[in-house]
Amino acid sequence: MTAAFNFEVKATDGKARGGVITTPRGQIRTPAFMPVGTAGTVKAMLPDSVAATGADIILGNTYHLMLRPTAERIDRLGGLHRFMNWRGPILTDSGGFQVMSLAELRKLTEDGVTFKSHVDGSRHTLTPERSMEIQRLLGSDIVMCFDECPALPATDDEVARAMRLSMRWAERSRAAFGDRPGHALFGIMQGGVTRELREESAEALKSIGFDGYAVGGLAVGEGQEAMFGVLDYAPDCLPADKPRYLMGVGKPDDIVGAVARGIDMMDCVLPTRSGRTGQVFTRRGVVNIKNARHADDPRPLDEECACPACRHYSRAYLHHVFRAQEIISSMLLTWHNLHYYQDLMAGMRAAIAEGRFADWQATFHAARAEGDIAPL
Repeated sequence: MTAAFNFEVKATDGKARGGVITTPRGQIRTPAFMPVGTAGTVKAMLPDSVAATGADIILGNTYHLMLRPTAERIDRLGGLHRFMNWRGPILTDSGGFQVMSLAELRKLTEDGVTFKSHVDGSRHTLTPERSMEIQRLLGSDIVMCFDECPALPATDDEVARAMRLSMRWAERSRAAFGDRPGHALFGIMQGGVTRELREESAEALKSIGFDGYAVGGLAVGEGQEAMFGVLDYAPDCLPADKPRYLMGVGKPDDIVGAVARGIDMMDCVLPTRSGRTGQVFTRRGVVNIKNARHADDPRPLDEECACPACRHYSRAYLHHVFRAQEIISSMLLTWHNLHYYQDLMAGMRAAIAEGRFADWQATFHAARAEGDIAPL
């Protein structure tokens, strides 16, 4: 493997950007959607199946992997790539969001967070230094700074306090990460929905210096309008020559709106979680495969989709196996959703490269407005 980590913007169309991130484990075409492999697996999918959908990179989770099977065990077994048999790049989040959303009896100090595991009640401490150590043991290609992500709504004072603590932790994360050729460290912008705090955070991160920059603290309860309000200016506060990653987003229209505002990378559990619960994304909206209207429907989920679920199975069959709680239902519906998301990204990349992104975006919204879908 080479030792290079590099990002190149190949084309722009308005604020939308198309580019390539080069890593020792392969290239990541941007804008990119990263399927979430929380505990060392993208649920209901084999690694080769994930790659077959068009995914260049997946996401792993520091919090879950540190609890089980532990980062030290994964390291002894050759690192996360070998452990889960994924050949491409892996980004790991820092664990900060999960500590906020899942852990019990949190105690926050300047040093870090002590918490009780939601799995077995054991006590753990995460600091910027320990988060960097865990992600090093996992062998992550892209490492995220440890941060605090307060749930919204929150007071301005609380958001400001959390942001400034995260910036101090970012500096400690940078020092603990050290010099690791071929691996990248991303800083995370915080600040809620307050422009002045977002700008202060961006300046602090740029003064430290990172290989890429994330917009964190969104998709945590503020709503799409408020999120887009932040994205109207936040990506422009970050270096234009570095990747911009919007964490934890989202629905297809969230993703399209984020790309239109200058975001390069996204992740979300939505396509896999929805596949397991019978919600299927198509070019014309969301299909609820559990609905009785599909019981005698011989059509595929999406006539234009080339995934195995659409090529080989009818809506009637998918309705049946979901209702029967057969494992193949989760497999096929998840495969379709991930394929749809990667088709979405490929469509945007092509439109940006050809200078027709605005037309592509208008067609995307018009098709979904037309629909043929029962409501959620």
